[in-house]
Amino acid sequence: MIRSKMNREIREQITKLAEPEYQEFSSKLLPGVSNILGVRLPNLRKIAKQIAKEDWRTYLKEASDASYEEIMLQGMVIGYINTNLDELIPYIIEFVPKIDNWSVCDSFCSSLKITKNDPERMWELLKTYLTDSREYFIRFGVVMLLNYFISEKYVKEALLALDSITSSAYYVQMGIAWAISMYYVKLPSQTMPYLENNHLDDFTYNKALQKITESLKVDQYTKSEIRSMKR
Repeated sequence: MIRSKMNREIREQITKLAEPEYQEFSSKLLPGVSNILGVRLPNLRKIAKQIAKEDWRTYLKEASDASYEEIMLQGMVIGYINTNLDELIPYIIEFVPKIDNWSVCDSFCSSLKITKNDPERMWELLKTYLTDSREYFIRFGVVMLLNYFISEKYVKEALLALDSITSSAYYVQMGIAWAISMYYVKLPSQTMPYLENNHLDDFTYNKALQKITESLKVDQYTKSEIRSMKR
């Protein structure tokens, strides 16, 4: 239900930008996701930046969840808001349950650059998601780790958090594999001991190794070594 003039106008704006061919393309990448209109992400970002400069509080209060794009837009707006993390956290908490696919999840995470201003506060929040049982709650936490917490300070605690996740949900497993590969590429000496001794299921572990060997930043000798560790 679109409850305000602002949201009606936003819906009309988005609908005009929809492309049938892009809708078909997006639907193939997001199986099971309904209500995809087919709007390219750069167009949504332009709209989000504009909303973030205006009455974003009213927008987020009344925003429509009628389409994939409208949910994506809410996440982008939250990321573009010029405020402090304390004000933003309630909006993050309210938005996460709306995530039902990897695209909205990962785009939302990449937009939350405010994390860099107060990583310790965000880290405390992420602990609640990393220990949740819901697929996209966990993936949100995992993707936030690989976006903002690959550092000497957080590597030990982050790998421990990833190792403690027991979910067999596909997009959680793929997120963990992606995160571990990124930790290895950027912090190989700290991550190798973890690869040699962990509690990952075989699928996630082998996917992490595969993603490491696909990296252009890893030399051929190391790739051979990593391949030999496959379970």
